[in-house]
Amino acid sequence: MRLILAALAIGSGLAAPAQATDDVTSFTLENGLELVVIEDHRAPVVTHMIWYRTGAADETPGHSGIAHFFEHLMFQGTDDLAPGEFSNTVEAQGGNDNAFTSWDYTAYFQRVAADRLGLMMQMEAERMRDLILSEEDVATERQVIIEERSQRTDSNPGALLSEQMAAAQFLNHPYGRPIIGWMHEITALDRDDALAFYTANYAPNNAIVVVAGDVTPEDARALAETHYGPLQPSDAITPRLRPSEPPQLAERRIVLTDERVSEPYVIRSYLATERNPGDQRKAAALTLLAEVLGGNPTTSVFARELQFGQAVATWSAAFYDGTSVDADTFGVYIMPVPGVPLAKAEAAMDAVIDTFLAEGVDPEELDRIKTQVRASTIYARNDAGGLARLYGQALAVGLTVQDVQDWPDILQSVTEAEIMAAATEVFDRKRAVTGWLQAPEPAATTEEATE
Repeated sequence: MRLILAALAIGSGLAAPAQATDDVTSFTLENGLELVVIEDHRAPVVTHMIWYRTGAADETPGHSGIAHFFEHLMFQGTDDLAPGEFSNTVEAQGGNDNAFTSWDYTAYFQRVAADRLGLMMQMEAERMRDLILSEEDVATERQVIIEERSQRTDSNPGALLSEQMAAAQFLNHPYGRPIIGWMHEITALDRDDALAFYTANYAPNNAIVVVAGDVTPEDARALAETHYGPLQPSDAITPRLRPSEPPQLAERRIVLTDERVSEPYVIRSYLATERNPGDQRKAAALTLLAEVLGGNPTTSVFARELQFGQAVATWSAAFYDGTSVDADTFGVYIMPVPGVPLAKAEAAMDAVIDTFLAEGVDPEELDRIKTQVRASTIYARNDAGGLARLYGQALAVGLTVQDVQDWPDILQSVTEAEIMAAATEVFDRKRAVTGWLQAPEPAATTEEATE
């Protein structure tokens, strides 16, 4: 679902970066666990997050969905916690908790009063290495995942198109598999699969703990040493070496026709580079390119030309988020006004891209966008939980604290020439997948069929 989710979060690459003035301290425990502390003493609250460097792209072939499946299983019982007791305890302390899985990581978090941080670490450490899984637990949660896929993917034409496009975009890389998994493989997951995945991936030397809020680095480290320090590392943790993409030589096109579609659209993804440690300029240029082309629903190039100029679209967008381990995608999107065929809408979008490539970036528009970026950077620092997520996500894909802190200045320093170079490189139709989502043509009446 990455394409649709990205389209719904346009500009996400701009909204979160933190300034270098963030009060961040990092440690590595002897067992390999990384600890990052972000001080914010404005309220007696902390966000505690633990990020495991394992996601859907790290699954073994034939076991798609196991990372997400295991996220659910982590809320079962341990040696000291009954099934469901983890979340019940967080709620009893007046806090909240949740978890999420991506292609590159699985994360768990709690937001509680600052004096409950030790309890959160104690419980997370407990389920990191002492989870108990019964056959009944596995069967129950497997059914939950099956129903989740049925409701969120199989009943959603847009989600199905995104899934098919990702599978076509990545010919060899595991980003082509859905996070929730393919249904025929989900139904086959069993207790042995879950235990093997747990043993191999849930260990301190595969985890990053981020604590943001009313805590000092010294206190956070002491608590981490107490609760996480005794855990033994896993010797099964290996470098994340994934299959790479072969040269892509031809555009792929997918047409998904579904009677449930009420608003047809065209969406296209292009292979695009990711942010890399110490080398983020090209990703920054792509981030700004997405914002210039389709980041703002009223002032972007797409909006001005497609929605207000030619009046062929009700919504248009461009999107990119390079926070990933490996190369991901840059996307463009157009939803035509009723009566405008998808072919006409796609042609109009492509014409705007061609004109942009010929004419370049409007310097005044770029200055305005950079001003917005600078403002969003400042606003983002008001949310300690958001900063915890920002740093955790970056570290989980291989970036560093310094990379996170350098990112805002890199965005500000990107030039028009760098943006256009990135645009010229990324808009390569041989490395693109174009998707049409549409409803079936109305059936002809008897009279029309006779004619």
